[in-house]
Amino acid sequence: MRALQLDVEKIGYRMIKPEASIYEDVEKKEVEVTNALAILVSIEKGDTENEANELVKETIKFAKQQKLSRIVLYPYAHLSDNLEKPDMALELFKYMRENAAKEFDGEVIYAPFGWNKQLSLNIKGHPLAEQSKMYGQKAAEKNLAVVEKKKRVDLSIVKKSDWSGLPPTDHRTIGEKLDLFSFQEVSPGMVYWHNNGLIIYKELIRYIREKLDENDYLEISTPALANIALWYVSGHIDHYKDNMFMMDSDGEDLGLKPMNCPSTIMIYKSKRWSYKNLPLRLADFDKLYRNEISGALTGLLRVREITQDDAHIFVAENQLEDELVSLLKLVDEFYKKFELRYMAKLSTMPDNHLGSDELWDKAILHLKNALERNSIKYEIKEKEGAFYGPKIDIDVRDSMDREWQCATIQLDYQLPKRFDLTYTGDDGKEYTPVIIHRVIYGSLERFIGVLTEHVKGKFPTWMSPSQVSIIPISDKSSDYASMITKKLREKRIRANFDDSDKTLDYKIRDAKLHEVPYTIIVGAKEMEKNTISIRDREGKQIQNVELKKFMEKLKEEIEERVNGSKIVEQLLPDK
Repeated sequence: MRALQLDVEKIGYRMIKPEASIYEDVEKKEVEVTNALAILVSIEKGDTENEANELVKETIKFAKQQKLSRIVLYPYAHLSDNLEKPDMALELFKYMRENAAKEFDGEVIYAPFGWNKQLSLNIKGHPLAEQSKMYGQKAAEKNLAVVEKKKRVDLSIVKKSDWSGLPPTDHRTIGEKLDLFSFQEVSPGMVYWHNNGLIIYKELIRYIREKLDENDYLEISTPALANIALWYVSGHIDHYKDNMFMMDSDGEDLGLKPMNCPSTIMIYKSKRWSYKNLPLRLADFDKLYRNEISGALTGLLRVREITQDDAHIFVAENQLEDELVSLLKLVDEFYKKFELRYMAKLSTMPDNHLGSDELWDKAILHLKNALERNSIKYEIKEKEGAFYGPKIDIDVRDSMDREWQCATIQLDYQLPKRFDLTYTGDDGKEYTPVIIHRVIYGSLERFIGVLTEHVKGKFPTWMSPSQVSIIPISDKSSDYASMITKKLREKRIRANFDDSDKTLDYKIRDAKLHEVPYTIIVGAKEMEKNTISIRDREGKQIQNVELKKFMEKLKEEIEERVNGSKIVEQLLPDK
């Protein structure tokens, strides 16, 4: 039995049509439930009431911890390729929901079995909001089963994922069209970045690295593997083990890191610190690994290998609020850069928490004051903080009016105590610092997926894989076009010289298809006048432009990271 546990702000589903040979009658064709624990479950061959009882028990336990009064059981066949027969699966699903209704004090809602449904989810942003699990003997034999199966992959026929049928606005459709990335069977849930996609990835990191330098961050990197003793101290074994990749090496239990905080703390512990060293801002862009089940993987939006623009800031108590104010200003600057609207949500103390109520009240007050000092409106999310502290989550809204949780700022008084962190104060005494956990983009993979759909593949010039396409009208102007390409590349402008045998119209269409911001077209007239003709991807054109003038404006547009592609519009004479 496989299950995906989702702590949701909202889950909605609409019945399309029956798709199984056995299905249940429905009264409501459309359902929406707010503030609930949604359990997407696949019933596999050999599953029994034991697995069902185990799932129900853990579901109720987590719902009570999160103070949720609603559970939604949702049959979801896509989590497994070893499904039970429909009649037997339905009986076990009925047993499961009857057992849940009997054991749970709140409301148990279930989606009907056997239907094709349109599903929509808005998932909360805390670290335990999304957890994948296996139940029963299959879970215990998971690794052995993989070995016994001895599945072979013929590398000669490995292909990209089948994304046929996706809408043209989906980031996977756009990514294939622009040759940004692919997913391969040999590395499930992990991104193969093609050159074009890696350019976007690197430009985003370059942008935030500049801001980190301006704000006195130190960049670090730590190993991907660590002995599980580290994860016991941090609490990840208790709260996140099911989502970790674990392994044994010569009798030593190791885990791939799903988060950077414990490893960053080890760097802090490697030397003694004074109050003069604080705030200490440590940033890293290491890969993280989270064992999401295959049915939950969704393009770039949910992957197993992720990169966060992660940072952990070690501060003294009297520095805390000013640091939070600065962080919120940085968040505001970033999302304005990408023209993404955002909403702030302040999550308070859950019932299952570490630390005293007084400490939580103080931490929440710091967050409130920082929000109010930045004049940021916010929504209170009662009892939805992390177990170690309150947090501010930033939900961005894209051009299609969808919400995505990206940035988060968390206050942590607990890990410093668990790891015995100290610094020397100005009075010579030892004090415990506070840690601010923060990401701005969040997951780089998810942010690129969101941004790709937000701009519909029309990336601003500064991050476009190809910034200029140069097209000669004929062979006679080919040398002139080549010279222009060389000059652009000398200025570190990503220029593509199209000297193929295709027609002029084809080359122009190809540049437009790949969303190249600017196309330079040169022929005999341009050669004679030592000028260029420019066409942007919106179809605006201008002729007789000096190459030097164009390059100056292009460099300015790139260096200032201007949104869109504005040069042709600027050069056109006033009407």
